Amino acid sequence: MLNINSTIKLNNATAMPLLGFGTWQAKDGETAYDAVCGALKAGYRHIDTAKFYGNEESVGRAIRDSGIAREEIWVTTKLWTTDALNPEKAFQTSLDKLNIGYIDLYLIHFPVPGLVTKNWLKLEKIFEGGKVRTIGVSNHSIAQIKSILKVATIKPAVNQIKCSPYNYDPEMHEFCKNNGIAMEAYSPLTRGNNLNDAKLLSIAEKYKKSPAQILLRWCIQKDIATLPKSVHENRIIENADIYDFELLDSDIVLLDLFSKFIE
Repeated sequence: MLNINSTIKLNNATAMPLLGFGTWQAKDGETAYDAVCGALKAGYRHIDTAKFYGNEESVGRAIRDSGIAREEIWVTTKLWTTDALNPEKAFQTSLDKLNIGYIDLYLIHFPVPGLVTKNWLKLEKIFEGGKVRTIGVSNHSIAQIKSILKVATIKPAVNQIKCSPYNYDPEMHEFCKNNGIAMEAYSPLTRGNNLNDAKLLSIAEKYKKSPAQILLRWCIQKDIATLPKSVHENRIIENADIYDFELLDSDIVLLDLFSKFIE
């Protein structure tokens, strides 16, 4: 039975919480700090940030002030493209800004043409330094991951991509499953763009849940880690309230097809 503590086992035997909390566009300072504090209070134990978001310091402060043991919180940050020539320095900068001792997952935020495999090998060296538990990629295509797999001694554990029923890529999902790579969804709520879609509203009414809750439940039932983002306390709480119902297989299939309905 899925619950807020449910995890997905990664290929290096670490366990990443399926439900995470995204912080993109959460402004550094009290906005990001309060959002992360609210998420942790609501039961989230997976916090996602990035150098590009500019809020690592506030995210780290919220984690330190939460009173929750560090080992109970999964923290992700990412290597930005402008730091591609010196990932080691970028990692150390993120580690210092977060100030939480170690990072659970470090991702290459976007592939840089000509540096896809070189950057991966540098991430392997960062992993060997002992300050990150897991490494992976974000926004990488199947072809780019295949090129990494040809040279890797450590397989990427995660590919974080934009994913919801409105842009679901079953080929990517199948590829990740076949290669022991967890798929993780950012923008699972489509940045609010589809929450009033009649097809989605119909399913939400059937389960007496919000459209956002349907989209998030779809992710976790498909074993896709998901990162809803909000800075509003009521929505942060609502987005975590997805464990008292289960989507029927027929509705999962219907949701899978939503991307084919976009005009």
